Amino acid sequence: MITKRIEDEALDVVPVRHYGRWAAAVTAVVALIGLAGSLAKNDNLHWDVVGDYLFAGLIFDGLATTLWLTAAAMALGLALGTVIAVMRLSASPVLYGLSSLFVWAFRGTPLLVQIIFWGYAAALYSQIKIGIPFTGVTFVSWDTNAVLTPAVAALLALGLNEAAYASEIVRAGIQSVDPGQAEAAHSLGMRPALTMRRIVLPQAMRVIIPPMGNETINMLKMTALVSVIAAHDLMSNIQEVYAQNYQVIPLLVVASCWYLALVSLLSIPQAWLERRYGRGAAHSQNNSAVQRLFGSAGTPWARRTRKEAGR
Repeated sequence: MITKRIEDEALDVVPVRHYGRWAAAVTAVVALIGLAGSLAKNDNLHWDVVGDYLFAGLIFDGLATTLWLTAAAMALGLALGTVIAVMRLSASPVLYGLSSLFVWAFRGTPLLVQIIFWGYAAALYSQIKIGIPFTGVTFVSWDTNAVLTPAVAALLALGLNEAAYASEIVRAGIQSVDPGQAEAAHSLGMRPALTMRRIVLPQAMRVIIPPMGNETINMLKMTALVSVIAAHDLMSNIQEVYAQNYQVIPLLVVASCWYLALVSLLSIPQAWLERRYGRGAAHSQNNSAVQRLFGSAGTPWARRTRKEAGR
């Protein structure tokens, strides 16, 4: 009787009001607008100087160096890191020990120290020689300063440092794959190297891609450290300019604008790769940035999106 009476009555469903959430959002937006207005009206920023150097040729030369350093260091770090990760998972104590020593050394010292070390390696070895050890027989030799130019030294420092971190990311991705996958491949006659390349690594990419994307973005920013050895990257050229005109803050704004732009561009392929290799995971993990920004899974907008996607 009571159940029937409730069903017959019209119930008005009132959504929960989140007044605190809206108040916090309004406060944050007002504060952001106030900060933006303060910066726009601040004469000490010298926006005319920012405009003059934002698209200057010297800036574009530094951007080119920054981009190729980022790409080359990530390629070196990922390739070497994959090899080190496989060595860390090897049953051989020698391979495991050597790879662990590499990770311990390059992950345990600051990147800035490594950059300076490679930049001044000629103080340790004036000549790079290839020959028979402990005999004095040398087949070929080069001057260290001629080989380890600032750009090469920067690439070695960034790439080797990245290899230590990339190896741990790849190792975590490999260990996330069910061991039964490799056992099944071996039972079919596949060799360990082929199993790793065809079976294990493709499945591990879902775990590897997100942190590796963050490492790429971090690498782009870490290239600014090579300015200490004058590698002619973006930050090096910026420092050369403000050392002459003393417009430090405006030129740092120029550098920040370009770094933000490049990071934003790198975020696009990272998001695509995460969706590509994350297929089959939970739906909430594959929401686009617009969905995460304007609606959560419980909002009417998100429910309508899911309903339309299911048609």
